[in-house]
Amino acid sequence: MTHMLFREDPYLQEAHAKVVAHTDEGGIVLERTNFFPTGGGQPGDSGHLTWSGERLEVATTVKGDGDAIALVPADAQALPEVGTEVEQVLDWERRYRHMRVHTALHLLSVAIPFGVTGGAISAQHGRLDFDMPELPEDKDALQAHLTDMIASDAQVSESWITDAELDAQPELVKTMSVKPPRGAGHIRLVRIGDAASPLDLQPCGCTHVARLGEIGAIRLGKMEKKGRRNRRIYLHLDS
Repeated sequence: MTHMLFREDPYLQEAHAKVVAHTDEGGIVLERTNFFPTGGGQPGDSGHLTWSGERLEVATTVKGDGDAIALVPADAQALPEVGTEVEQVLDWERRYRHMRVHTALHLLSVAIPFGVTGGAISAQHGRLDFDMPELPEDKDALQAHLTDMIASDAQVSESWITDAELDAQPELVKTMSVKPPRGAGHIRLVRIGDAASPLDLQPCGCTHVARLGEIGAIRLGKMEKKGRRNRRIYLHLDS
């Protein structure tokens, strides 16, 4: 199991760790990492590793066998041997933009209260697919609603519940095609706003900003029909 430092502190840009394995595909597994692996529509982190005067560029990060996380080299080169102590450095600007976009998509799911059938994130924009009969009629009103929520600068926090507690509150799960991972006995919830009356509360294992104001200015993009009921809505970071 790789200890997930990004869960404890999504703002951790550098971290020391030991190499514990290599994957058959040429990835590097560390005992702990601040690199987020591809999942939940959010791309895996990139960056680099350094050790003993050597440097290795990391193209992406993926989930490995079991609870392992593998850092994937950008180029073919000699890997640090098992047992080597390395310093891992995130491409922070890219990760932080992922955090801003992902949190903004949570707000989009608040503004459009329909089941989410899919989504994707990049450093420039994100999109959600909704199970809804028609596209929103008033794009300007939707934009204003999102802007107002961001301007509230509400806190983003986390808590944990058991599988049984989630079963008793099925309304927390907005995603229709992807269900929260089970089996560990507990599920992470991301909360926006006060605990007593949150703006949003849903299972999510990804990285987010600490306050909504960090998202900055966003702009709604294309809104399009993708099938009989699937409606796709894009949003973009303006800076």
